[in-house]
Amino acid sequence: MSQKTDRPALLLATRMSGVLVDQLAAHFEVLGPLQVPFTAAVATLPRADAERVQALVTMGTSDTTREAIALLPALRVICCFGSGYEGVDLAAARERGIAVTHSPGANAASVADLALGLLVASVRDLFGSGAYLHSGEWENKGRRRRGGRGLTGRRIGIYGLGAIGEQIARRAAAFDMEVGYYNRKPRADMPYRYFASLLELATWADVLMVSVRADASTRHAVDATILRALGPEGHVVNIARGSAIDEAALIAALRDGVIAGAGLDVFEHEPAVPAALRALPNVALTPHIGGDTEEAVAAMSAMVIANLDAFFSGRPVLNPVPG
Repeated sequence: MSQKTDRPALLLATRMSGVLVDQLAAHFEVLGPLQVPFTAAVATLPRADAERVQALVTMGTSDTTREAIALLPALRVICCFGSGYEGVDLAAARERGIAVTHSPGANAASVADLALGLLVASVRDLFGSGAYLHSGEWENKGRRRRGGRGLTGRRIGIYGLGAIGEQIARRAAAFDMEVGYYNRKPRADMPYRYFASLLELATWADVLMVSVRADASTRHAVDATILRALGPEGHVVNIARGSAIDEAALIAALRDGVIAGAGLDVFEHEPAVPAALRALPNVALTPHIGGDTEEAVAAMSAMVIANLDAFFSGRPVLNPVPG
């Protein structure tokens, strides 16, 4: 059991950046980090520690369930490191009067950078070309691999024009791409073409960029029907959450030529990535690193600290989750 202090006890649901942990330790008695899954791990906390936890810092994907929340009877605030919060049982938190915050937009630029990188990697087959070079085939055969179409003039359909989607749209426009989007409602402040459904967007687009928030309404929104609409020259890029794409349907579409390629930073059951997906030659895969830049980590850490400071000072939190 940890040594008690006069500072509020704060629990880390998982490993966090050293920068954030050092900042938290200056103001809180920091417990953890725990192992995943969180609900099982929090049950192993010494009871005396669990009963003192007033704040929880977690990741949006972590399973902050009703059962986990019940094991922390003094919990008053949950801060999600990052923009997502889909793992938090919001109903259970609200029943207890627990504030829930997140870090919207803090990693948007970094995620958008990777999104365009994965787009280029998929369309130009950068990973396959790199493997061709490293294998020695270029040297042995004396010829370069044939390239396909570039990005200029292509249509990019952005599914979810939030903070990240907006940054992606700006970058895509700089590539001279035509930008369209589908949201729950059109944005009057954006100059891009709005589509009334995801199916209409996919039918129009050459590239489908998934940057939508994860919730029940978006689970498997990109399914076999959407992929067929995208077409055999189409590419899909996902930097949002793996749950937004039906992974089995995506594997089949890539294998059977229903679409041309994909760039993925997130997966349905990460960190597990299906062997069938990893074996495909027409995918560019990265291990959920979109927000893992120094700038993004610093910005997300600052938001967590600011929300905690506001809460424990008796002020409204800066970034409550919607709803």
